Amino acid sequence: MMKNALSFIILLIFSYSFGQNPKLKITAVSSEELENKTYAGFDGLGNNYFIKNNVLIKQNDSQTWEYKNVALGKITSVDYINPLKIAVFYEDFNTIITLDNQLNEIQKFNLFEIDNTILASKIGMASQNQFWIYNALTQQIMLFDYLKNTSKTVGNPIAENIKYTQSDFNNFYWIDEINNWYSIDIFGKVTLLANIPPFEKIQIVDHEKLLFSRDNTLYCLNNQSKTIFEIEIVEKSFLNFYYKDQILAIFTNQQIKNFKIKLP
Repeated sequence: MMKNALSFIILLIFSYSFGQNPKLKITAVSSEELENKTYAGFDGLGNNYFIKNNVLIKQNDSQTWEYKNVALGKITSVDYINPLKIAVFYEDFNTIITLDNQLNEIQKFNLFEIDNTILASKIGMASQNQFWIYNALTQQIMLFDYLKNTSKTVGNPIAENIKYTQSDFNNFYWIDEINNWYSIDIFGKVTLLANIPPFEKIQIVDHEKLLFSRDNTLYCLNNQSKTIFEIEIVEKSFLNFYYKDQILAIFTNQQIKNFKIKLP
């Protein structure tokens, strides 16, 4: 009861702040043609990541690398928070592939072969040689040690269906079907961060900030000040966005446009 009341109060606060729509300005930096590729984002070393015809492409100003694995089907997700060890997840085959910085295969982890009680639907890189895994069989979050091939659960089963997940080395974030935003750390501490507005696309920046789009408008939610800012972009329609280190990439069917922005 107390938890539901808290979520409702937070939702009311966000609803009030959402109506104010303070603006955030951006400055154009660069643009690039997409050439029928799906843009996946960029890392801290200036490399862009794309998926085209189920091939992972890594590209910078001078070089291009590719990785494909036809036997494992469709790429579900790519985690490149560590550009020197990239994780590619193939959900249909319950398999994670790690790649080096030139997209050479390092290791292959068929989770069914390692532990048939793990059916991953979400994965991410964690600290201390581990992957975050959301186990769809138990509805629990796990840490999988990829050097020892051992795993442990962290936290209790998640009651609500999950709409979105994201992770960094120390935290796994998720948003459930009633738009509650949670985090769990590597020690199993779960925190309810907020109840957030409806969204179409979303990216969590950290515990305090996230970006989300709705009706072709992009917003920044500051969880500390309980304020939602509208980001002033000129694109009337866009497919998705990606933010890192004060650079915001907006991409459409044809282009990636990069902008400088300072989040509040």
